[in-house]
Amino acid sequence: MSALTDTAAAPAPRAGGGIGQAVRDSLVIARRNLIRMTRIPEMLLFGVIQPVMFVVLFTYVFGGSISVGGSTDPQLYKEFLMAGIFAQTVTFATAGAGAGIADDMHKGLIDRFRSLPMARGAVLTGRTLADLVQTSFTLVVLAGVALIVGWRTHENLGKVLCGFLLLLLLGYAFSWIGALIGLSVRTPEAATSGGLIWLFPLTFISNAFVPVTGMPTFLQHVAEWNPFSATVAGARELFGNTMPGVPKTVTGAWPMEHPIWASIIWSVLIIAVFRALAVRKYRSAAN
Repeated sequence: MSALTDTAAAPAPRAGGGIGQAVRDSLVIARRNLIRMTRIPEMLLFGVIQPVMFVVLFTYVFGGSISVGGSTDPQLYKEFLMAGIFAQTVTFATAGAGAGIADDMHKGLIDRFRSLPMARGAVLTGRTLADLVQTSFTLVVLAGVALIVGWRTHENLGKVLCGFLLLLLLGYAFSWIGALIGLSVRTPEAATSGGLIWLFPLTFISNAFVPVTGMPTFLQHVAEWNPFSATVAGARELFGNTMPGVPKTVTGAWPMEHPIWASIIWSVLIIAVFRALAVRKYRSAAN
Protein backbone atom coordinates (compact mmCIF):
# COMPACT_ATOMS: atom_id res chain seq x y z
CA MET A 1 0.00 0.00 0.00
CA SER A 2 2.86 2.38 0.84
CA ALA A 3 4.51 1.72 -2.51
CA LEU A 4 1.26 2.41 -4.33
CA THR A 5 0.76 5.64 -2.39
CA ASP A 6 4.30 6.78 -3.14
CA THR A 7 3.82 6.00 -6.81
CA ALA A 8 0.52 7.91 -7.02
CA ALA A 9 2.01 10.91 -5.24
CA ALA A 10 5.09 11.08 -7.44
CA PRO A 11 5.11 14.19 -9.63
CA ALA A 12 5.10 13.94 -13.39
CA PRO A 13 8.61 13.83 -14.86
CA ARG A 14 10.03 17.13 -15.96
CA ALA A 15 10.78 17.84 -19.57
CA GLY A 16 14.38 18.48 -20.41
CA GLY A 17 16.21 19.91 -23.35
CA GLY A 18 15.41 23.61 -22.95
CA ILE A 19 14.39 25.50 -26.08
CA GLY A 20 14.90 22.50 -28.37
CA GLN A 21 12.55 20.37 -26.30
CA ALA A 22 9.98 23.17 -26.19
CA VAL A 23 10.09 23.52 -29.98
CA ARG A 24 9.70 19.76 -30.50
CA ASP A 25 6.82 19.52 -28.04
CA SER A 26 5.06 22.51 -29.62
CA LEU A 27 5.39 21.00 -33.11
CA VAL A 28 3.99 17.67 -31.89
CA ILE A 29 0.93 19.43 -30.45
CA ALA A 30 0.56 21.54 -33.60
CA ARG A 31 0.63 18.37 -35.72
CA ARG A 32 -2.00 16.78 -33.49
CA ASN A 33 -4.31 19.77 -33.93
CA LEU A 34 -3.76 19.94 -37.69
CA ILE A 35 -4.62 16.25 -38.05
CA ARG A 36 -7.76 16.87 -36.00
CA MET A 37 -8.72 19.76 -38.29
CA THR A 38 -8.37 17.60 -41.42
CA ARG A 39 -10.63 14.98 -39.84
CA ILE A 40 -13.30 17.61 -39.18
CA PRO A 41 -13.53 19.41 -42.55
CA GLU A 42 -16.53 21.41 -41.35
CA MET A 43 -14.09 23.48 -39.26
CA LEU A 44 -12.23 24.60 -42.38
CA LEU A 45 -15.40 24.99 -44.43
CA PHE A 46 -17.23 27.22 -41.97
CA GLY A 47 -14.02 29.16 -41.31
CA VAL A 48 -13.94 30.09 -45.00
CA ILE A 49 -17.64 30.70 -45.63
CA GLN A 50 -18.07 33.55 -43.15
CA PRO A 51 -15.32 35.86 -44.51
CA VAL A 52 -16.39 35.11 -48.09
CA MET A 53 -19.91 36.23 -47.15
CA PHE A 54 -18.48 39.45 -45.71
CA VAL A 55 -16.58 40.11 -48.94
CA VAL A 56 -19.67 39.60 -51.10
CA LEU A 57 -22.02 41.55 -48.83
CA PHE A 58 -19.76 44.56 -48.29
CA THR A 59 -18.68 44.65 -51.94
CA TYR A 60 -22.08 44.43 -53.58
CA VAL A 61 -24.40 45.79 -50.88
CA PHE A 62 -22.37 48.73 -49.54
CA GLY A 63 -19.89 49.21 -52.38
CA GLY A 64 -21.84 51.92 -54.18
CA SER A 65 -23.12 53.80 -51.14
CA ILE A 66 -20.03 54.39 -48.96
CA SER A 67 -17.92 57.42 -49.86
CA VAL A 68 -14.15 56.93 -49.86
CA GLY A 69 -12.10 60.03 -50.58
CA GLY A 70 -15.18 61.85 -51.80
CA SER A 71 -16.10 59.12 -54.29
CA THR A 72 -18.66 56.32 -54.19
CA ASP A 73 -16.91 54.37 -56.96
CA PRO A 74 -17.40 50.66 -56.09
CA GLN A 75 -13.91 49.78 -57.38
CA LEU A 76 -12.29 52.27 -55.00
CA TYR A 77 -14.26 50.84 -52.12
CA LYS A 78 -13.18 47.29 -52.98
CA GLU A 79 -9.54 48.29 -52.69
CA PHE A 80 -10.23 50.20 -49.49
CA LEU A 81 -12.26 47.35 -48.00
CA MET A 82 -10.18 44.25 -48.56
CA ALA A 83 -7.41 44.93 -46.04
CA GLY A 84 -10.12 45.39 -43.42
CA ILE A 85 -11.84 42.12 -44.36
CA PHE A 86 -8.51 40.28 -44.26
CA ALA A 87 -7.74 41.72 -40.81
CA GLN A 88 -11.21 40.88 -39.52
CA THR A 89 -10.79 37.30 -40.75
CA VAL A 90 -7.48 36.70 -38.95
CA THR A 91 -8.73 38.23 -35.72
CA PHE A 92 -12.04 36.35 -35.71
CA ALA A 93 -9.98 33.15 -35.58
CA THR A 94 -9.56 34.10 -31.90
CA ALA A 95 -12.95 32.56 -31.13
CA GLY A 96 -11.93 29.23 -32.69
CA ALA A 97 -8.69 29.14 -30.72
CA GLY A 98 -10.51 29.79 -27.46
CA ALA A 99 -13.24 27.23 -28.19
CA GLY A 100 -10.66 24.55 -29.08
CA ILE A 101 -8.72 25.01 -25.87
CA ALA A 102 -11.91 25.17 -23.79
CA ASP A 103 -13.02 21.90 -25.43
CA ASP A 104 -9.71 20.24 -24.53
CA MET A 105 -10.11 21.49 -20.96
CA HIS A 106 -13.70 20.24 -20.77
CA LYS A 107 -12.70 16.76 -21.97
CA GLY A 108 -9.78 16.52 -19.55
CA LEU A 109 -7.20 16.44 -22.33
CA ILE A 110 -5.23 19.29 -20.79
CA ASP A 111 -4.91 17.27 -17.57
CA ARG A 112 -3.39 14.40 -19.53
CA PHE A 113 -0.96 16.71 -21.31
CA ARG A 114 0.16 18.17 -17.98
CA SER A 115 0.98 14.68 -16.71
CA LEU A 116 3.53 14.23 -19.52
CA PRO A 117 7.14 15.44 -19.46
CA MET A 118 6.38 18.34 -21.80
CA ALA A 119 7.74 21.86 -21.92
CA ARG A 120 5.61 24.46 -20.21
CA GLY A 121 3.47 26.30 -22.71
CA ALA A 122 4.02 23.73 -25.49
CA VAL A 123 0.33 22.79 -25.53
CA LEU A 124 -0.73 26.39 -26.04
CA THR A 125 2.07 27.21 -28.50
CA GLY A 126 1.22 24.14 -30.57
CA ARG A 127 -2.45 25.07 -30.58
CA THR A 128 -1.79 28.65 -31.68
CA LEU A 129 0.59 27.48 -34.42
CA ALA A 130 -2.06 25.09 -35.76
CA ASP A 131 -4.59 27.93 -35.73
CA LEU A 132 -2.08 30.07 -37.64
CA VAL A 133 -1.87 27.42 -40.37
CA GLN A 134 -5.66 27.26 -40.60
CA THR A 135 -5.86 31.06 -40.76
CA SER A 136 -3.25 31.11 -43.53
CA PHE A 137 -5.35 28.69 -45.57
CA THR A 138 -8.46 30.82 -45.05
CA LEU A 139 -6.55 33.94 -46.06
CA VAL A 140 -5.36 32.34 -49.30
CA VAL A 141 -8.92 31.35 -50.24
CA LEU A 142 -10.22 34.79 -49.29
CA ALA A 143 -7.56 36.53 -51.38
CA GLY A 144 -8.67 34.45 -54.37
CA VAL A 145 -12.29 35.47 -53.84
CA ALA A 146 -11.22 39.11 -53.50
CA LEU A 147 -9.41 38.95 -56.84
CA ILE A 148 -12.53 37.46 -58.43
CA VAL A 149 -14.76 40.32 -57.23
CA GLY A 150 -12.30 42.93 -58.49
CA TRP A 151 -9.74 43.68 -55.76
CA ARG A 152 -6.31 44.60 -57.09
CA THR A 153 -2.91 45.37 -55.55
CA HIS A 154 -0.55 48.04 -56.87
CA GLU A 155 2.79 47.05 -55.33
CA ASN A 156 5.37 44.37 -56.11
CA LEU A 157 4.93 40.79 -54.97
CA GLY A 158 7.37 41.17 -52.08
CA LYS A 159 5.40 44.01 -50.52
CA VAL A 160 2.10 42.21 -51.04
CA LEU A 161 3.44 39.11 -49.27
CA CYS A 162 4.71 41.31 -46.42
CA GLY A 163 1.19 42.71 -46.14
CA PHE A 164 -0.21 39.22 -45.64
CA LEU A 165 2.55 38.40 -43.13
CA LEU A 166 1.60 41.54 -41.18
CA LEU A 167 -2.00 40.31 -41.08
CA LEU A 168 -0.96 36.82 -39.96
CA LEU A 169 1.19 38.28 -37.19
CA LEU A 170 -1.86 40.10 -35.84
CA GLY A 171 -3.90 36.89 -36.13
CA TYR A 172 -1.26 34.95 -34.21
CA ALA A 173 -1.17 37.63 -31.52
CA PHE A 174 -4.95 37.52 -31.12
CA SER A 175 -4.90 33.72 -30.93
CA TRP A 176 -3.09 34.10 -27.59
CA ILE A 177 -5.98 36.24 -26.35
CA GLY A 178 -8.26 33.40 -27.46
CA ALA A 179 -6.08 30.90 -25.59
CA LEU A 180 -6.43 32.89 -22.38
CA ILE A 181 -10.20 33.12 -22.84
CA GLY A 182 -10.44 29.38 -23.51
CA LEU A 183 -8.57 28.62 -20.29
CA SER A 184 -10.72 31.03 -18.29
CA VAL A 185 -14.21 29.69 -19.13
CA ARG A 186 -15.91 26.38 -18.48
CA THR A 187 -17.42 25.46 -21.85
CA PRO A 188 -16.51 25.82 -25.56
CA GLU A 189 -19.75 27.75 -26.10
CA ALA A 190 -18.73 30.35 -23.54
CA ALA A 191 -15.29 30.57 -25.16
CA THR A 192 -16.85 31.24 -28.57
CA SER A 193 -19.08 33.98 -27.17
CA GLY A 194 -16.26 35.44 -25.11
CA GLY A 195 -13.97 35.40 -28.11
CA LEU A 196 -16.38 37.33 -30.34
CA ILE A 197 -18.21 39.81 -28.11
CA TRP A 198 -15.25 42.19 -27.78
CA LEU A 199 -14.06 41.72 -31.37
CA PHE A 200 -17.09 43.42 -32.95
CA PRO A 201 -16.46 46.87 -31.41
CA LEU A 202 -12.71 46.44 -31.96
CA THR A 203 -13.14 45.80 -35.68
CA PHE A 204 -15.93 48.28 -36.37
CA ILE A 205 -14.47 51.20 -34.38
CA SER A 206 -11.57 51.26 -36.79
CA ASN A 207 -10.58 52.28 -40.29
CA ALA A 208 -11.45 48.83 -41.69
CA PHE A 209 -14.79 49.50 -43.37
CA VAL A 210 -15.20 53.29 -43.46
CA PRO A 211 -12.79 56.24 -43.16
CA VAL A 212 -12.56 57.54 -39.59
CA THR A 213 -13.15 61.10 -40.80
CA GLY A 214 -16.90 60.65 -40.40
CA MET A 215 -16.71 59.43 -36.80
CA PRO A 216 -17.22 61.60 -33.70
CA THR A 217 -13.96 63.07 -32.41
CA PHE A 218 -13.59 60.74 -29.41
CA LEU A 219 -14.15 57.68 -31.64
CA GLN A 220 -11.54 58.97 -34.08
CA HIS A 221 -8.95 58.85 -31.29
CA VAL A 222 -10.04 55.33 -30.32
CA ALA A 223 -9.99 54.12 -33.91
CA GLU A 224 -6.57 55.55 -34.72
CA TRP A 225 -4.93 54.03 -31.63
CA ASN A 226 -6.64 50.70 -32.23
CA PRO A 227 -4.07 47.95 -33.03
CA PHE A 228 -6.55 46.58 -35.55
CA SER A 229 -6.53 49.92 -37.41
CA ALA A 230 -2.73 49.99 -37.50
CA THR A 231 -2.63 46.57 -39.18
CA VAL A 232 -5.33 47.52 -41.68
CA ALA A 233 -3.50 50.74 -42.58
CA GLY A 234 -0.17 48.91 -42.80
CA ALA A 235 -1.64 46.23 -45.07
CA ARG A 236 -3.22 48.88 -47.32
CA GLU A 237 0.14 50.59 -47.62
CA LEU A 238 1.90 47.34 -48.54
CA PHE A 239 -0.85 46.38 -51.00
CA GLY A 240 -0.82 49.82 -52.61
CA ASN A 241 -4.46 50.33 -51.65
CA THR A 242 -4.12 53.73 -49.97
CA MET A 243 -6.89 56.03 -51.12
CA PRO A 244 -6.41 59.52 -52.58
CA GLY A 245 -8.33 62.04 -50.53
CA VAL A 246 -8.28 59.89 -47.38
CA PRO A 247 -5.76 61.33 -44.88
CA LYS A 248 -3.49 58.97 -42.99
CA THR A 249 -4.63 60.41 -39.69
CA VAL A 250 -7.24 62.89 -38.51
CA THR A 251 -5.99 63.27 -34.94
CA GLY A 252 -2.25 63.12 -35.65
CA ALA A 253 -1.93 59.66 -34.08
CA TRP A 254 1.54 58.12 -34.41
CA PRO A 255 0.24 54.62 -35.32
CA MET A 256 -1.48 56.00 -38.40
CA GLU A 257 1.63 57.92 -39.46
CA HIS A 258 3.74 54.74 -39.16
CA PRO A 259 1.19 51.94 -39.47
CA ILE A 260 3.58 49.09 -40.41
CA TRP A 261 5.85 49.65 -37.43
CA ALA A 262 2.87 50.31 -35.17
CA SER A 263 1.24 47.05 -36.24
CA ILE A 264 4.42 45.05 -35.55
CA ILE A 265 4.86 46.69 -32.14
CA TRP A 266 1.23 46.11 -31.18
CA SER A 267 1.33 42.46 -32.27
CA VAL A 268 4.60 41.68 -30.48
CA LEU A 269 3.34 43.40 -27.33
CA ILE A 270 0.07 41.44 -27.41
CA ILE A 271 1.97 38.15 -27.87
CA ALA A 272 4.35 38.91 -25.01
CA VAL A 273 1.60 39.90 -22.56
CA PHE A 274 -1.08 37.36 -23.39
CA ARG A 275 1.29 34.43 -23.88
CA ALA A 276 2.65 35.01 -20.38
CA LEU A 277 -0.87 35.28 -18.95
CA ALA A 278 -2.11 32.22 -20.85
CA VAL A 279 0.83 30.02 -19.82
CA ARG A 280 0.36 31.10 -16.21
CA LYS A 281 -3.36 30.31 -16.41
CA TYR A 282 -2.60 26.95 -18.04
CA ARG A 283 -0.30 25.97 -15.18
CA SER A 284 -2.96 26.74 -12.59
CA ALA A 285 -6.19 25.91 -14.43
CA ALA A 286 -5.85 22.14 -14.18
CA ASN A 287 -4.52 22.03 -10.63
